[in-house]
Amino acid sequence: MDNEAVARLAGAGVVHGSSDDPDVLDFSANVNPEVPDGVAETYAGALDDSRTYPLEDYPDYRRAAAGYVDCDADDVVPTPGGLAAIRLAVAVTVGPDDRALIPTPSFGEYAREVELQGGEAVAVAHDALLERDPGEFALAILCNPNNPTGDAYEPAALAEFAERCRAAGTPLLVDEAFLGFIDRPSLAGEPGVVVARSLTKLFGLPGLRAGFAVATGELGEYVRTAAITWGLGWPAAAVGAACMDSPAFVAETRDRVASERERLRTAFDADPRFSVYDPDPPMEDATAPFVLLDCGSEDGVEELLSRARAAGIELRDARSFAGLDAHVRVAVRTPAEHDRLLEALDVRE
Repeated sequence: MDNEAVARLAGAGVVHGSSDDPDVLDFSANVNPEVPDGVAETYAGALDDSRTYPLEDYPDYRRAAAGYVDCDADDVVPTPGGLAAIRLAVAVTVGPDDRALIPTPSFGEYAREVELQGGEAVAVAHDALLERDPGEFALAILCNPNNPTGDAYEPAALAEFAERCRAAGTPLLVDEAFLGFIDRPSLAGEPGVVVARSLTKLFGLPGLRAGFAVATGELGEYVRTAAITWGLGWPAAAVGAACMDSPAFVAETRDRVASERERLRTAFDADPRFSVYDPDPPMEDATAPFVLLDCGSEDGVEELLSRARAAGIELRDARSFAGLDAHVRVAVRTPAEHDRLLEALDVRE
């Protein structure tokens, strides 16, 4: 990490969603409101193990992760959350004065991580990113599905871009934090690619801080070398492994999110106050657990947020994302919670 960059960025942060108020119905964070069965019991049981250090190679966790994304367990690097995996990938590829290609609008931490290493984050529209020459950059980053737009890259276009990155010798970091919600293959295990995965979103456990990176060959060795020893505590490792070995929960979540997302998309799109984001190639609509609304103006955003808060509901003000000056992001939750949301916002179905 570049000391001058750290000093320059001191005090600056990235705006994130989520509310800490237990009395608020939180649609601002893209987190599953459900968790797999047995999580509490697994966590409690792991507390006894916490009297010793966890095994440094985390064999059970890595095996579960490998099965979850279909890769070799030797290529899995456990991390305390998906952001920690992103930091590792950036740290081993970007140095002072290097340029990194990042998508916009997208997760604000990409630029911050690049800048902390002394690099320059070059922001390109997420749906035009695949058109850039990766050879111009020390690292290319993309989010699939993208946050906050919710669209995913066409698989063939993404595979072709990954091949171009390999040919140019430019590592590709793919943030797959929301990929578990959709039935698409991961790029985990592809040469020249670092995949960052989070257990926060799909399994509804943001406070657990469990995730992993996947990288092969020399790049994978660099990521493993830079990883913090004992980065996961016993509870996070045990619960994380159990979550990743819960295919029925994943299938049920995908079905609910697909159905309820379409319900929200249809309802909001039929309301003249809003326009729901609709992607163009090489992006495709995907069942990411949120929808992005264009409210027409900043006044429209303020009116929507105010109406929601009056009903004890928090939405994500998306104006903190570059280029989104009239937008709100709405997470997908449960049918009953959507009933309450749509009634509060006077959205007719």
